[in-house]
Amino acid sequence: MRKLVLLASACTLVVLASLARAQQQIDIAVGASRLYSPKPLNSSLAFAPPPLTGGIYPQGSVQVIFSNHFGFNVAGTYRYNDDVYNGYQRFRPTFYEANGVYAARVTNKIRGDAMLGVGGETVLFYNQFGSCNAIYGGTCHSNANTNHFLIDVGGDLRYYLHGRLFVRPEVHFYHILNNTSIFSSDNVLRFGASIGFSLSRQ
Repeated sequence: MRKLVLLASACTLVVLASLARAQQQIDIAVGASRLYSPKPLNSSLAFAPPPLTGGIYPQGSVQVIFSNHFGFNVAGTYRYNDDVYNGYQRFRPTFYEANGVYAARVTNKIRGDAMLGVGGETVLFYNQFGSCNAIYGGTCHSNANTNHFLIDVGGDLRYYLHGRLFVRPEVHFYHILNNTSIFSSDNVLRFGASIGFSLSRQ
């Protein structure tokens, strides 16, 4: 398994290096985000679905921009620490997305990106009763794990600190289909910042 991971990593670096020599700009970035979602509107429910709010979400992304300013971005993020659902069950959300991107030059050191795409939300619920045979301390997931399709609208500003090194504040709006089956809203705002490096720069 380790050899397979090393081979896949080496192949990925070769592909990125090949793209970098062509007429593309390739950005790799890591960072962190937080989520904000509206609270439940109906306070009369004893166990109203909680909002998907707060937490620290480490994130990573790869972005390719072609010479016509259009390109694509793939990204993923997950909650660093698990949360507790209505004071009862531990859970952890994960988000992944693929976006079309339009990149614009604002100044010599600042670039802006507008994004539109699709992705998914996976929420893992952890079984606190140990009934799923994780007898050696392994992670135990219940059968209530959920997956939801999402639409992403986002934007960011890349500020180049030095050469190809940049910082990138960003915001994404997720519309998650049928998310109200477990949370208070289908709409989630993700905002954060990344630090990254352009393998090639237009």
